[in-house]
Amino acid sequence: MRELIETAAPHPGDQLPTERALASMLGSSRQTVRFALARLETEGEVWRKVGKGTFRGRAPLGHPVRETVLLHAVSPEQLMKARLMIEPAIAAEAARCATRADARYLEKLVDAGRAVATRSVAEAADARFHHGVAEVAANPILVGLLDHLADARRRAAWQREWDQTYRRLGVGEFVGLHSEQHSQVVQNIFDRDPDSAERSMRDHLETIATAMRRGSDGTGVLP
Repeated sequence: MRELIETAAPHPGDQLPTERALASMLGSSRQTVRFALARLETEGEVWRKVGKGTFRGRAPLGHPVRETVLLHAVSPEQLMKARLMIEPAIAAEAARCATRADARYLEKLVDAGRAVATRSVAEAADARFHHGVAEVAANPILVGLLDHLADARRRAAWQREWDQTYRRLGVGEFVGLHSEQHSQVVQNIFDRDPDSAERSMRDHLETIATAMRRGSDGTGVLP
């Protein structure tokens, strides 16, 4: 089923074929298909809506209609600029608030990112790290805001470009350069150095922006 999803619904938000079609494609019963989908749903790989179907990725968080439309309408440039404005400041605040236990928690998230083996797991580990930095900042508003941006990354129109970028780069980019940059952010937080933590997070996000820019089709999505 995992292999089939990679081709039948390669991008987050894509709709999977019907259970009947999946059963036919897999040569299995619909009951087995339902069991597999239920397992994948618990792992956050798919979500299902009665009367709508099954979709790749995590379920929406119940945003109002206008907010959902906004998430789909934002451009890559707008979303990346928002992250560059917000996440470095969150990292700086985390450096002001962090305890040694907090730093160890973030180190474990970095280690988890180094150990990933697939692209989907790598992206999930990356999201958990950024969420973890917001948690250490100890402000539930910042955590909620970052979760909102993460949801936008999964569901906005630019997700296809993001997905294509990391298909090209592969898992090695996550376990290599990105993990090293995550580690630098954690070191600055551990050192209680807000300025350096802010700068390290900004450098990391600029790396992401550059990777997407290089993977674009020349339309100038990211200037």
